[in-house]
Amino acid sequence: MAPQQDFDLIVLGGGPSGSTLSTLVAKQGHRVLLLEKEKFPRHQLGESLLPSTIHGICPLLGVKEDVENAGFVRKGGGAFRWGTAKEPWSFSFSKFPNSPTGYAYQVERAKFDKILLDNAKKRGVDVREQHTVVDVIEENGRVAGVRYLDESGKEHTARARFVAETEGHRGKLYAKVGRREDSQFFQNVALYGYFHDGKRLPAPNSGNILCAAFDEGWFWYIPLSDRLTSVGAVVSKEAGKRIAEGQEQAFMGYVDRCPLIKDMLSPAKRVTEGMYGEYRVRKDYSYCNTKFWMPGLTLTGDAACFIDPVFSSGVHLATYSALLAARSYNTLLKGEGGLDENTLFEEFEFRYRREFGVFYQFLVLFYDMHRDAGSYFWEARKVLRAGDDSKDAFIRLVAGVSSKEEPIFGSDFFREGGGSELEQMFAHSPEVEGMGVEKKEAPQSDLLSKFMGFDSEVANLLILAQLGKKRPQDPALREGGLIPSEDGLHWRRPPAA
Repeated sequence: MAPQQDFDLIVLGGGPSGSTLSTLVAKQGHRVLLLEKEKFPRHQLGESLLPSTIHGICPLLGVKEDVENAGFVRKGGGAFRWGTAKEPWSFSFSKFPNSPTGYAYQVERAKFDKILLDNAKKRGVDVREQHTVVDVIEENGRVAGVRYLDESGKEHTARARFVAETEGHRGKLYAKVGRREDSQFFQNVALYGYFHDGKRLPAPNSGNILCAAFDEGWFWYIPLSDRLTSVGAVVSKEAGKRIAEGQEQAFMGYVDRCPLIKDMLSPAKRVTEGMYGEYRVRKDYSYCNTKFWMPGLTLTGDAACFIDPVFSSGVHLATYSALLAARSYNTLLKGEGGLDENTLFEEFEFRYRREFGVFYQFLVLFYDMHRDAGSYFWEARKVLRAGDDSKDAFIRLVAGVSSKEEPIFGSDFFREGGGSELEQMFAHSPEVEGMGVEKKEAPQSDLLSKFMGFDSEVANLLILAQLGKKRPQDPALREGGLIPSEDGLHWRRPPAA
């Protein structure tokens, strides 16, 4: 075995969460090792991004210019054929066409993720690709390092004050931290492939994602270039059994039952060579761990929780959770402020669980807005939403209560019955016409732009990127909670009133 190595932080996984976390800690002068089992570039799903990643996280990483110059398709919002509406309806991230933060990108993840990983190397992270973690080292109830294999299969040991699991749903360390709870509501299967020369939405929405519901689920349709399109069907477990009989036959069967996607693909040919040359299957089961950290170890991104992809939240949650964790690591490693590990990582978990909870609550309601009474897929979700206590534990978990007496998120909005505000937002929003929702006379609400990466906390992240230390002070999100430092990369206590 090779000699032991010592670091401040070891990050497992080089995707957006791992690259973001390692970069933000290394930029503070700390010793960071990143172990990635694959060689980049590599295929990855999750190509549609939100503005919070582009305009909030990327500037903090120092890669915004690289991303802007990469030739990715610009995304100003999205389009949905959902509910009882016969035609797609659209939303924009901003009411103002020239808003500096009113857009995101559709990205080829192989290219985007490599930009982030190469940037981590430039910022001082010791990045080692094709290195596979065998196990963690545990001492006195905390994680203190890892054992791993290099590209030749030789075993090494590396020790660190902290280890971060960012390897997504395939990572195994979540079981050391807590228990993974599967959603009763979102238990779907995704079958997807890539096509050349499919149709585009009319300008100015040609770069936007299209989500189209049909009896057995819904499709995503993501333009990745002038020619290339990512297309995936998200269907129920029951409908997904058809995939075992043949992927091509199953996929085209789903397309036949969704007239809008069938029309969009009518001139297209499936890519059959290279990275995009095969159908792929992903079990789209949403889940959430009962705990996001233990002494010496944190879970970020999909390692901690995963939510249905209909609103393109994957990279946002991955990078945002990495920022939250980086603040905790940086504060502990700097050794100032008198804040201990428990206080700092409880703040990380509170904020990440809160953000995930917002998406989960919103999506439960959004799925329930589909009014196709003849569809097993949609009717089953209505039943599950009203499930009894034995089936409702996960929903209560991410909604703010691990038991009926113990709030997790600390906000009345997330307690049981807290979805009423979302229902009001839907009823008041001009975007929901045709969805089978009664339109009420009330002030208009910019529903989707408020939700999709522009809630109050993430808005503060965008302000940080734009104004830096000149921005207004961020508020604490709960009594006794912490606030970001002026540079946005540490935690501190709020000033006394």
